[in-house]
Amino acid sequence: MIKNYLKIAWRNLWRNKFFSTINILGLALGMACSILILLWVQDELSVNAFHANGSSLYQVIERQYYDGKVVGQYSVPGVLANEMKKVIPEIKYATNYGFNNDNTFRVGNKILKLNGNSADSDFFKMFSYPLLEGTAKNALNSPLGIAISRKMAGDFFGGPHSAIGKIIRYNNKTNFTITAVFEDLPENSSLKFEYLINWDSFLKDNGWAKQWGNNGPGAYIMLRADANPALVDKKISRFLDKYNKEQNKAFREELGLQKFSDAYLYSHFTNGKPDGGRIEYVHLFSIVAAFIILIACINFMNLTTARSVKRAKEIGVRKVVGAVRGVLIRQFMGEAILLTFLALIVSIVLVIMLLPIFNSLTQKQISYPFGHIIFWQWLLGLTFITGFISGSYPALFLSSFNPVTVLKGTVKLSTGSTLFRKVLVVVQFGLSVFLIIATIIVSKQVNYIQTKDLGYDRENLIYISLEGDLTAKYKIFKDEALKMPGIQQVTRMSMTPTNFGSTTGGVQWDGKDPNLNVEFTQVSVGYDFASTLKLKMADGRDYSRDYATDTSNYLINEAALSRIGYKNPVGKPLTMWGKKGKIVGILKDFHFNSLHDPIYPLIVRLRENEDYGNILIRTQPGQTKQALATIEKLCRDLNPNFTFTYAFSDAEYQKLYNDEQVVGKLSNIFAFIAIFISCLGLLGLAMFTAEQRVKEIGIRKVLGASAASLFTLLSREFLILVVIALLIATPVAWYAMYKWLQAYTYRTSIEWWVFALSGVMAIAIALLTVSFQSARAVLVNPVKSLRSE
Repeated sequence: MIKNYLKIAWRNLWRNKFFSTINILGLALGMACSILILLWVQDELSVNAFHANGSSLYQVIERQYYDGKVVGQYSVPGVLANEMKKVIPEIKYATNYGFNNDNTFRVGNKILKLNGNSADSDFFKMFSYPLLEGTAKNALNSPLGIAISRKMAGDFFGGPHSAIGKIIRYNNKTNFTITAVFEDLPENSSLKFEYLINWDSFLKDNGWAKQWGNNGPGAYIMLRADANPALVDKKISRFLDKYNKEQNKAFREELGLQKFSDAYLYSHFTNGKPDGGRIEYVHLFSIVAAFIILIACINFMNLTTARSVKRAKEIGVRKVVGAVRGVLIRQFMGEAILLTFLALIVSIVLVIMLLPIFNSLTQKQISYPFGHIIFWQWLLGLTFITGFISGSYPALFLSSFNPVTVLKGTVKLSTGSTLFRKVLVVVQFGLSVFLIIATIIVSKQVNYIQTKDLGYDRENLIYISLEGDLTAKYKIFKDEALKMPGIQQVTRMSMTPTNFGSTTGGVQWDGKDPNLNVEFTQVSVGYDFASTLKLKMADGRDYSRDYATDTSNYLINEAALSRIGYKNPVGKPLTMWGKKGKIVGILKDFHFNSLHDPIYPLIVRLRENEDYGNILIRTQPGQTKQALATIEKLCRDLNPNFTFTYAFSDAEYQKLYNDEQVVGKLSNIFAFIAIFISCLGLLGLAMFTAEQRVKEIGIRKVLGASAASLFTLLSREFLILVVIALLIATPVAWYAMYKWLQAYTYRTSIEWWVFALSGVMAIAIALLTVSFQSARAVLVNPVKSLRSE
């Protein structure tokens, strides 16, 4: 019997090649999109899931209470981890973890700049990064020891075994001994490093990190097997009270724990607690996948029922010769599942072909999991569920035909079945309209980010690290660079233009409320800072060599002025970290962090001779390439032991919004696919309607109805369904995108034309889809359609 069902199913598919092709194509596209999204979601959920001690690993978070708010962060004191391990018996291992930086290494004549970090000696005991050489106990137990990756070992020494015990020079100032070689980090690790140096070396180079009142590094702990995480979280809450004596009524700190495996997906803070982050994109794309597969299933239902008249007599005959409804339902469900399996095969081929493009868009390195049984099981489950959902209504509908009626040649459909199909089209187009609106608003926000006036000119702005001999020779570099063609301005600063990450509460001014603690962002700069960035002054002046006292004076932005409250600020006293000075200028507010954040109060200090930071260079428009060549030569002359690297300010700014750009591109693609599948479904309903009304159209033509009036008659019903879908989808899409935009302090507006454009697009696409089938029905010779009467 099953063989007979398969034979009938195959004959029906082969007999109706066009219908079968668009049906399989619609399902295949929907399934391919869902599989790609599933692979992306799996990749996101797998981040940090490979650590053997994952259930016991936690990241320490800090909550700061000040200025009437609670701020959560991962930055903690640089001596916290070791002290917590000493004091709290439930903690088995602990490590601080520093900042990822590019540093220069040299072996013989080979010089490479690599990105790495610093960690305590417990690091490799906690995290499952396999060691190829060395042991977890000894990898980071020496201040002059360094652990390097397999790739780094290969680049310098030819391989891991040859590297162990060798000397490597760090930043042309320290000789490290290679104590361990670890396997190259997997893509699903949130921690990225080519090397790790001992934490004592970090503290030696960063004395500020030894102070309990300073935050910056991260901290991770591993609990003992019998420890209760909730009790440990409670125990460490006021841990800092004993150590940070700067706490008072205006400012206090608390500690807490977050599972390390959760930190990647839940990295945003609300009221001091982790809440949201990349998990929101996981939810978003999962919903999109469900939308698309639902659209594909609805499309299948409509296309199948559209062909129902062609099979009416077959069903009638089968019922007359004894086929019961249950048998027919199983047959049609089987046909649906068979067609879904064919669509699955096509979808797998599409996924394999599209995966490189998808990886490029999402900046991932996802591979098709051919060897993962669980994935194939999930895929089979998706196939059966899709086949069941898409085939359920057609099976029930087709098996319900009355044999007497259909064998007389008339198939009259109930009002309920007709209404149900219309509801399906409304749902299908409603989901598509939702995706169109979302796509337009995401594109608007991305464009807003890319074109917003930041308050400084990020074009033609280059920066290079102050390192090696450049630190002491900065003045020589600046003087020589300004003589070169294509270079307008040169300055220096402790941060980069797109990331001012250092904050402080140690600021005093006349009239300050002693119970008030305001957090200020602070940055140190050199002369010509404002002119190089093309910042505007709201009041006062920039730093100048004509004023010897400027080394103790301050520039502040308008946001800082609003918190300080001075009426005539220029010349007024300001003290930071106990260093008294005066305000000499007010900078107009400019964005120095992501647009997700507001413009924070900023204090700018003059430090022309600091031993760290970046050199900022503004080039003449159109002469950047020439300027880079001369800058590289100058750097090689002044700093021969370091490789020349640089960054463009506008490119670094764009990196702040990689997630938004990925979402924007994928939204465009998924919206297009959803619309395409929806159009196939609408085509199916148009075919169904035309077949049902073929004799009515013939009679109307005989009685003198024009082609235009018949076209309007057939098209009007579909346009009404699309308009209903618009009315339902528009408020839902508005609310969803309104909530999404709340993540940005600075955001685009949701304007009326977005919905008008989406409506016009949906109606135009629907009209274009049904017009072909409507025109075809209208142009049929009435003699041909009425000859059986």
